[in-house]
Amino acid sequence: MAELTVEVGLQEAAAKAAVLIESLPWLKRFRGEIIVVKFGGHAMVDEQLARAFAEDIAYLLLAGIHPVVVHGGGPQITAELEKHGIESRFVGGHRVTTPAAIGLVRDVLVGQVGAGLVDLINEHGPFATAFPGDRDGLLTGQRRGVSIDGTIVDLGLAGEVVSVNPRVLLTEIEAGRVPVVSTVARESGTDVVLNVNADSAAASIAIALGAAKLVVLTDVAGLYRDWPDRASLVSVITTEELAVLLPTLESGMIPKMTACLHAVEGGVAKAAIIDGRVQHSILLEVFTRGGIGTEVVPA
Repeated sequence: MAELTVEVGLQEAAAKAAVLIESLPWLKRFRGEIIVVKFGGHAMVDEQLARAFAEDIAYLLLAGIHPVVVHGGGPQITAELEKHGIESRFVGGHRVTTPAAIGLVRDVLVGQVGAGLVDLINEHGPFATAFPGDRDGLLTGQRRGVSIDGTIVDLGLAGEVVSVNPRVLLTEIEAGRVPVVSTVARESGTDVVLNVNADSAAASIAIALGAAKLVVLTDVAGLYRDWPDRASLVSVITTEELAVLLPTLESGMIPKMTACLHAVEGGVAKAAIIDGRVQHSILLEVFTRGGIGTEVVPA
């Protein structure tokens, strides 16, 4: 019996060693590089998934990779607006942000989601620092509308990022810390705060930092050519193929895939959307041969 126990123990140890060795090519590839991770989806509201995400980010940092976390806060914002009797309205997958809502939106993003995520990461060491996007000129934005059947619909104080000050983040990265960016921005030429789409902001930040990869967490297994046919899941797609497919996608997927397209066209080597409902999905994507989800690569 003792010999059997020892043999089983050796087999388990060998299996763990095999997993570690499989990560070696990716450690060599990404060590010293920046990876921008957009935190979102179900992982934002599931404590166990959020803790697993924080563990992944701490692991990346300790493995010599420089993660930068960018987050939104859709579910939390909706809940807070409801609490204050403010209606949540979406057009084309984008939140309409009113002047009455923007203060609450910022409070949720910075004081609730961002601060909570920093606390989770810092359970593993003094690693993470919160960065509101409207601070120190980090994110500058402009208001945007969305085209619905050829008509531009106003989104209020919702905007898109037009410039990023990378030095603010690079200072933290060079000090060995993880910036956690809340996606609010200062409107160009004014002091008005804008609520900016987190997927788009993550892409702009990845480009500005010269990141090696952008990873976007979502609530599906990846991109499907013909949803809901699960056999149509796409493992790898080029920017040229994605540009053609983009107009046919579900409205909720369009901002995420547009962000991936924008990032890769802007010089980021690869972008991926992955299923944030899977524990340790970041490590599975970065350190395994097949990865998970859908990877966007240059044409």
